[in-house]
Amino acid sequence: MPTESLARQIVAVKPIPVPTPHRPFPLAVKVTAPVTGEHLPVIVFSHGNAWSMDGYEPLVDRWAASGFVVVQPTHPDSRRHGIGLDDPRFASIWRTRVQDAHAVIDHLDEILIGAGGDIRSRVEIDLLGAVGHSWGGQTVGALLGARVVGPDGVVGEDLAHPAVRAGALLATAGTGDSLSEFAQQHLPFMRPDFSTMRTPVLVIAGGKDDSALSTRGPEWLTDAFHLGPGATDLMWIPDGEHTLGGIAGEAVKETTDEDPARVALVADAVAAYLLDALGVSPVEWEALRGAQSPDFTLQRK
Repeated sequence: MPTESLARQIVAVKPIPVPTPHRPFPLAVKVTAPVTGEHLPVIVFSHGNAWSMDGYEPLVDRWAASGFVVVQPTHPDSRRHGIGLDDPRFASIWRTRVQDAHAVIDHLDEILIGAGGDIRSRVEIDLLGAVGHSWGGQTVGALLGARVVGPDGVVGEDLAHPAVRAGALLATAGTGDSLSEFAQQHLPFMRPDFSTMRTPVLVIAGGKDDSALSTRGPEWLTDAFHLGPGATDLMWIPDGEHTLGGIAGEAVKETTDEDPARVALVADAVAAYLLDALGVSPVEWEALRGAQSPDFTLQRK
């Protein structure tokens, strides 16, 4: 993995429209890609609540510099759309997010052509991973096979996408049996069932991410690893808070534990894991798993 924040030049193209008849707003994405390189794998990235395609540059740019093409949709909960908790549309956004991700994957060929230049010709479209942060983790979890438990206790339908070969869940909500009163009232859909999540996935959680959405503390965010059959590895970052050093952006108000080295660690861990899981190269992941560091621990099933 690169030791500098940018190992090679990258280019970003936005907005690129995506056909989506199910949405209250048109869907657009941003594509970030290395200027050079062939047979490039793809990451579809789902942002956390209120963010957009314009966030997460410290994370996305590092992935692109290490050889991935990253596609970022802007979901309906983005601040720019103004849908708050009291909006009747909010309750169904979790489903719209998953539909967004399906639309991006189903139209990936057109999106990459729309990015211009020679990007499409340099991509291996079958080498597809998905990554999500926070609410984006629930979105990606659905792509990997997790389901949502309804208020009646019935497990919802399968929304997995067969094209996604591996994934990573960053600071992602656990099961709904310990939701706080606020979450029960405003986020009743935050009840994932990980028992059907069989696609290979890396889970990353922070030891200081004491979410207000759960009564269980930071270990709540490790549920996907412990309960998901496909979850192979857990990276535990003892000093990490919800943005894991600032993956959403440097010096933004949500970043309470700004640490560029931690951001680089998260970015490189995801890239290394996906390169291994997608069958591109095991070298980077093996090296990380063999490393000794006070900054993280890796647990493998």
